[in-house]
Amino acid sequence: MTPVMILTMVVCFALTISVAVSIGLASVLGIQVSNANMLISVKEMFNAINKFPLAAIPFFILAGNLMEAGGISRRLVEFAKSLVGGVQGGLPMTCVLTCMIFAAVSGSSVATTFAIGAILIPALIKHGYPTTWAASLQATSAELGVIIPPSIPLILYGVSAEVSIGELFIAGFGPGLLISLCLMLFVWVYCKFKGLGKNDGDGRLGVFAATRQAGWALLMPVIILGGIYGGVFTPTEASAVAVFYALLVGLVVYREIRPAQLVEVLKKSVISSSVIMFIIANAGLFAFLITRAGVPEAIGHWLEQVLQSPAWFLLGVNAALFLIGMFIETSAAIIVLAPILAPVAVHFGIDPVHFGLIMVVNLALGMITPPFGVNLFAACTVARISLDRMIKDLIPFVLVILACLMVITYVPSLSLTLRDLVYAR
Repeated sequence: MTPVMILTMVVCFALTISVAVSIGLASVLGIQVSNANMLISVKEMFNAINKFPLAAIPFFILAGNLMEAGGISRRLVEFAKSLVGGVQGGLPMTCVLTCMIFAAVSGSSVATTFAIGAILIPALIKHGYPTTWAASLQATSAELGVIIPPSIPLILYGVSAEVSIGELFIAGFGPGLLISLCLMLFVWVYCKFKGLGKNDGDGRLGVFAATRQAGWALLMPVIILGGIYGGVFTPTEASAVAVFYALLVGLVVYREIRPAQLVEVLKKSVISSSVIMFIIANAGLFAFLITRAGVPEAIGHWLEQVLQSPAWFLLGVNAALFLIGMFIETSAAIIVLAPILAPVAVHFGIDPVHFGLIMVVNLALGMITPPFGVNLFAACTVARISLDRMIKDLIPFVLVILACLMVITYVPSLSLTLRDLVYAR
């Protein structure tokens, strides 16, 4: 059964059939080969999405779209520009910083790419930055949307591996800040070397004026994250609060959302949510079938025998996840692989929260690597360029994230220190 499923999935990928449909077809064929009852497919697909924490996904997506329509995104850009826009290379640094702030509410890298990229990619091009470089920067910066909490992939890992989502969120701050700082340092050095960005401060608001203008927007991550860590509401409930706050600010305070726009915002959010849920349902069925076939246990024993130390295990897992992330959508990869790899990581003495951050950061690289990087497609759409033109400029950004991944992998205190401080109370 398992060889048939894997072969079918690989062939479907080669034929550029969508990830969700590929996994679903492979699962259906697996059921047929094993002569099992087809009712299993309905039951397991329903079980895969019948989890309360997953309710956060459509709400965070809706919140991100409301932030874009309600002017919150634009004000966050002006605030970030007031902080770092005055130096050479300040505009690309603004892109990184804005994506970090926006990610603290949206939880989605694709939403971040569209919301921030629609503002900053044209601005970067206007200031003389190459279009392909601007698109590569935006796609990479938006990756913070799946690392800085709240994060949809972290929610999926927590559900799949039965790990506390609150602990994962707290642990995500260290890696997210590391990647943000490294990206800002890289773009600053790049601009110095290339002589770009000398006029990035033109039209920049003062810090006080920008803060006053973005006050309501900046309050949003404070309310969401403060409520989660203060125990006022759960991460799932926080997603609903984010929607209510974004709607209130966009309609009443900034008055940039017209009631007629809500239909389009809701439509876009429903489509995005449906795609993710369809992937989760099919991946849940696939994971059930390979688990029943004993694949996770077999892989676990094989890894224990071949990779006999935690360091080698992490290196091998990172290499495998990097390749997998290039071809399989992040959500599907997490749901399928987390139940397989997390128990093996625990066997090697690796904290499951730390391992979750490694998985999410690594698979997030798949969002900015061809051929199926969703952030790349989003950035290409905004910049109106083809994917092949971005590759040359994209490579240095991928190398920066890979270097950060190695630090996150082998310095667990980066992820766990804050978690241990909070939960030691």
